[in-house]
Amino acid sequence: MNPKQVAAEKAVEFVEDGMIVGLGTGSTAFWATQKIAQRISEGLTIRAVASSASTEALAGQLGIPLVPFSGIDHIDITIDGADEVDDQLNLIKGGGGALLREKILARNSSRFYVVVDETKRVHRLGRFPLPVEIVPFASNLTIHRLQELNCEPVVRMVQGSPFITDNGNLIVDCSFKEILNPVELQQQINLIPGVVENGLFVGMPTAVVVGYGDGTIQILEPQNRSGHS
Repeated sequence: MNPKQVAAEKAVEFVEDGMIVGLGTGSTAFWATQKIAQRISEGLTIRAVASSASTEALAGQLGIPLVPFSGIDHIDITIDGADEVDDQLNLIKGGGGALLREKILARNSSRFYVVVDETKRVHRLGRFPLPVEIVPFASNLTIHRLQELNCEPVVRMVQGSPFITDNGNLIVDCSFKEILNPVELQQQINLIPGVVENGLFVGMPTAVVVGYGDGTIQILEPQNRSGHS
């Protein structure tokens, strides 16, 4: 079975009746959303909020009841994927371009479960380019400031045109090769005028659920508490 699917379905076991559930974006979150829809068909009662227009559309197609953000003041649990997870369970997210909305959901969730396959585990973040969402106005100046942080910034393109986020912004993929201090770097990036948010999720997961090609699952928690099944 697909290791992403195995891990995603394990994470959905933490969803309980009556919860407000944050739905992530991307290939792994897709499997979680599918499993949540299956559990709803079997009697689970939840309400959900989505981190992107694409996830909102998927949830609607699957019959998952969505609520507007104006109608809630917290989220019980969010399940989402990641592009990289380091030894301290810091993340790089934003490969799907929804990092701002994903971070809003994660930060306002009582529990945040991250689902990945084994290929996303790294010792240090940085092999995957760090996505940074910036406003289009004077973007060349913002990109120049990002470059001063010793990275190679590239505006994300789709079919020859700049990728535009659900918020109307640009994504700059910044190649650092190795990120030695994620806490410091996220602060430096977010202090640059024109930056909306960056894809470093530092110290945020309740747990990371890792799926392996042999069908096993590992649940990693902060402070090195982990289990393998």
